[in-house]
Amino acid sequence: MSGSFSLELPGRMFSSVQPYENQRYAALKKDCQRRKVLFEDPLFPANNDSLFYKSQIQGIEWKRPKDICDDPHLFVDGISSHDLHQGQVGNCWFVAACSSLASRESLWQKVIPDWKEQEWSAEKPENYAGIFHFQFWRFGTWVDVVIDDRLPTLHNQLIYCHSNSKNELWCALVEKAYAKLSGCYEALDGGNTADALVDFTGGVSEPIDLLEGDYVNDEAKRNLLFERVLKVHNRGGLISCSIKATTAADMEARLDCGLVKGHAYAVTDVRKVRLGHGLLAFFKSEKLDMIRLRNPWGEREWNGPWSDTSEEWQKVSNGEREKLGMTVQDDGEFWMIFEDFCKYFTDIIKCRLINTSYLSIHKTWEEVVLRGAWARHEDPLKNRCGGCVNHRDTFLQNPQYVFDVKKTEDEVLISIQQKPKRTSRKEGKGENLAIGFDIFKVELNRIFRMHTLQQKVASSIYINSRSVFLRTDLKEGRYIIIPTTFDPGHVGEFLLRVFTDVPSDCQELTLDEPPHTCWSGMCGYPQLVSQVHVVSASGLKNQSSQDGLDSYVIIKCEGEKVRSPVIKNSQTPQFDVKGLFYRRKPGQPILIQVWNHNLISDEFLGQVSLPGDPNDLQSVHILGLQDKGNKRSGELPGSLKVQLLTSSTLTNV
Repeated sequence: MSGSFSLELPGRMFSSVQPYENQRYAALKKDCQRRKVLFEDPLFPANNDSLFYKSQIQGIEWKRPKDICDDPHLFVDGISSHDLHQGQVGNCWFVAACSSLASRESLWQKVIPDWKEQEWSAEKPENYAGIFHFQFWRFGTWVDVVIDDRLPTLHNQLIYCHSNSKNELWCALVEKAYAKLSGCYEALDGGNTADALVDFTGGVSEPIDLLEGDYVNDEAKRNLLFERVLKVHNRGGLISCSIKATTAADMEARLDCGLVKGHAYAVTDVRKVRLGHGLLAFFKSEKLDMIRLRNPWGEREWNGPWSDTSEEWQKVSNGEREKLGMTVQDDGEFWMIFEDFCKYFTDIIKCRLINTSYLSIHKTWEEVVLRGAWARHEDPLKNRCGGCVNHRDTFLQNPQYVFDVKKTEDEVLISIQQKPKRTSRKEGKGENLAIGFDIFKVELNRIFRMHTLQQKVASSIYINSRSVFLRTDLKEGRYIIIPTTFDPGHVGEFLLRVFTDVPSDCQELTLDEPPHTCWSGMCGYPQLVSQVHVVSASGLKNQSSQDGLDSYVIIKCEGEKVRSPVIKNSQTPQFDVKGLFYRRKPGQPILIQVWNHNLISDEFLGQVSLPGDPNDLQSVHILGLQDKGNKRSGELPGSLKVQLLTSSTLTNV
């Protein structure tokens, strides 16, 4: 099985996996077996270059598993979140992500492919070739990373991530492959759990600031958050949390309640517990929102309510505990009620597995994945690194992506991820740029780049993390996403992922204006561009009944039509709809018709005509509705409020 191969992912049957640095596991292993040697990885050698980019630890020896322990294995008694302990590098974030991963069989079997074939075999020791491979989702692609089994030790002890059992090595080997992908082991110092969760799953991570949201004091918000955390957990996602450390002295400081600051915890279970009759009187509540956490150190637990030795557990019989699936041991794992969780923890990261499979019983999403880049160019129309909206002169020079919301309202998930920079001895750790994005509502028929700011409907945060996520509800219409770096002039590659309920047709806008073609000579090239914004209507009358109207407008110009969504049951509809027209015949007026939507046939309510002259500086018009044709007595009840913007420079709108 050599070459690029397939892996079954949720919603992506047989996505191909790319060999990292073109190292193919099966071919390399076969070659070592043939030559009866143990694999030595030339790309990640057993020396300081693979360990550090700036600091040093003296006396490190690289050893193969058989030299560290007797009877080495990938797994001892299966895989569990209890297996792991953090080593000498500050990578609790990675260990917490591994703890989350270990609790999900379908996920770890992707990261550790064909593990039975990779496991040490007592029956066929000659098959062992000192080579392993692991798979991570990196920047839109699953990559297969090959490593040898030489691990860094001090005094014959593993110095990084290690297991409870000295002869269980899966976590140390996964960590080595991840360090290779990142440049070196030291690059894993002080990383980000959200990144590791995404790399293990291909999911989308959403960080939530519990302090900023004031979840501890806002019960309704807290209940909603618990439902969302429960949903992510129940649908196979991964969750991590931490308590912010604001100073260096705070880092890994232990609070009186037993929790540790500046330290990543894995969430290993989330439950809504319904209490039995006898317990209701004691707990004064019918249900408890509970969350189970694990400290990567494998010790130092919470000592408040519901901690392992707390009085609450004394009121719950062993039978009840078993029914709740709650075991109590001193293993770094502990339960809390969600209210206490929100009181002490400051951050939670939900990594959702976005389900795009139609074979699923859960909600499925339509996903679009696009690669883009912030790139410099002297020509403002070709420059693509304009910085955030604070830089108004250059902001619209960034890449622009258009998408449609086709339902009356839809939940939209958007994630932007910058390409990770590898760490090197020469350049040090690759720093993330501060990135984010804004979403604008635009004309329903826009197919060219936006050149003047329109209504902003949503914004992400700007942060120097690898990825930024936003969940937002948008009304039917067309929108543009503008991903940017915070400051102008920064260059880099990014991955944009957009998830909607129905296909959004998301794509990059590359053209600034209609192109010149062979037809331009015959039909003429546009001389004007007009943006028509139908704001609202008032005084409309339903000819056939006294009820409110289900009205919509159609904007017509030179044979092109734009139709708005229907506004239900209103005599004064707020249409807030725009159309954009590139006009070859400036003398032809723009027509706007108002219709009432009926089951059998739609009813015409009136129309207005606009000349669209670029010299007309009055941008807002209130116009009375007219009948069709040129009847003198053609006035109909109602009026339209319209804004018009016309320019003879086609890249002005």
